[in-house]
Amino acid sequence: MKSYDRGILSVYDLKKTSNKIYYGLMILIILVMVFSMLYPIAVTFFNALKSNEEVYAFPPHFLPEKYSWGNFQKAWDFIDLPIFLRNTMAIFAGNMVVTVLVLGLASFSLSRLNVPYQRGITFFFLITLFIPPTTYIIPNFLNLKDLGLINTFFAFWLPAGANAFYLLLLKSFFDSISMEMFEAARIDGASEVKCFLRIALPLSVPIFSTLAIFVFSNAWNDWFWPSLVMHSDQTRPLATAIYKYVINAKRLDLNIKFAILAMIMLPPMVVFLTFQRFIMRGLQLGGIKG
Repeated sequence: MKSYDRGILSVYDLKKTSNKIYYGLMILIILVMVFSMLYPIAVTFFNALKSNEEVYAFPPHFLPEKYSWGNFQKAWDFIDLPIFLRNTMAIFAGNMVVTVLVLGLASFSLSRLNVPYQRGITFFFLITLFIPPTTYIIPNFLNLKDLGLINTFFAFWLPAGANAFYLLLLKSFFDSISMEMFEAARIDGASEVKCFLRIALPLSVPIFSTLAIFVFSNAWNDWFWPSLVMHSDQTRPLATAIYKYVINAKRLDLNIKFAILAMIMLPPMVVFLTFQRFIMRGLQLGGIKG
């Protein structure tokens, strides 16, 4: 007799009429969710290929009557995207270095070292997750201003070392690594730093890859905080520049706005589709055995 791997619903379950109805409703809900997510993206790309008159046409139509590929060249010439892209990638790179070194070492210490009041410290970081981020925007700004870090990349890199969510996520991952591996390394004379660099860090590639996607997403999409601490084009990231020079532009044709938005939507989509497997691997904590 042929055996089947049982999932949520087996072949035999689908023979029941009630299960078919529930399964059909689930598929319908998923399709509605997919449509609601893809529709704005499709509208942005197709409006970027229309003429300005066609964008304002009423009744509106979804597909352009004539594809105007030159809109992307006009969009590229309107705003200096490379310099803002460079600033965004500098913010991402610095935040990632701080995440690996500061949060990585801190979470490793809480997980594998005999830190006094370890549970109390972990509980303190857990409590901070319930504090609304808007409550400490002004204190952070004043602290950075007193340190002279306004309009510098350190205004992003320094707060990146105080991300409690990333710290607790890394600690949970380090807790899943077998303790015998570190004890063997200590017997061979390895210091705690070497244990982190040679054992914990190589085994943590999945979780750090996941955090890299989160850090990249925050660096790419955040515009409010950069609008407070960045005041020149030499340091201003992409999202803030788009809001300042594109969204608020009054004499810019709407189809060119859509073309600019379409161009900046592509990189994060490509990054996510390329590295999505690391998200699943990174979030499945506790899968390492000694």
